[in-house]
Amino acid sequence: MRGDLAKAFELANTQVFRRATLSKSYTDLIGRKLFLAILTIRGLGAFALITLGVMLNKFSVARSVMQPRVRHEISRAGVALLPMFLFIALALGFLVIGQTVSALAKVGATNYLGSTMVIVIVRELGPLLTAVLVLARVGTANVIELGTARALGEVEALEALGIDPVHYLIVPRVIGMALGIFALTVYLIIGALGSGYLFAFLQDVPMGPGDYFKQIAEALNWLDFALLALKTVAFGFFIAIVTCYHGLAQPLRLEDVSRVAVRAVTQGVIVCVLVDAVFIVLYLVT
Repeated sequence: MRGDLAKAFELANTQVFRRATLSKSYTDLIGRKLFLAILTIRGLGAFALITLGVMLNKFSVARSVMQPRVRHEISRAGVALLPMFLFIALALGFLVIGQTVSALAKVGATNYLGSTMVIVIVRELGPLLTAVLVLARVGTANVIELGTARALGEVEALEALGIDPVHYLIVPRVIGMALGIFALTVYLIIGALGSGYLFAFLQDVPMGPGDYFKQIAEALNWLDFALLALKTVAFGFFIAIVTCYHGLAQPLRLEDVSRVAVRAVTQGVIVCVLVDAVFIVLYLVT
């Protein structure tokens, strides 16, 4: 495992290309960026496969040690962020849903309210907003913690003790972030839908709470619930992979950790958008 991990890390050892003098030729610059992108994709793919392999092969190994770590990561990526997400849900309901309900009522199009809320909040805005917020809050912390541990030689110390760093450091973060994003997305959607109706009620929109929630329930089907679960788990998995990869991908100096964190967050946002695009295609073809 140590050899596979080293090979994956070597794919990200591109500092020669990153710190090279910028070329005056746009073709050279584009080629260099394309080459770096290919190396990063290869490294992320290898790291994701290694992590999946460790999760499957060592699922029942050292449970007394791993279970508290998994619970800690679930708490950090889920329970600890709940107050912030409740505030975001209220704000989202007031700013987006309430105004949408009010606008549809003015033009007599309240019959389309349920389908509009499902498409905007349940399918798209809720999961994507949750993923980006968790990436900014927990993903950044992952890069800083793992980057600092690698810079101080703590990862090599774990390997010297015979502890697999992927199993001990990465797997709990992947599980915790996947479950945390799923739970926070559910809280965000429920809170936003409820606060949205409250805002519409304060604006005297002629719609009872029964009609409001009935339309939303009729617009939902089993596919929405299934794809919502798959999308949020995919968000959590890929965010954890990207952030942990950049934290462990290469030996860092302490002054490089902040720069790597910015790069990881940027790539994490891109990955979230790409994953969301894949699920949009699934919604369209099903």
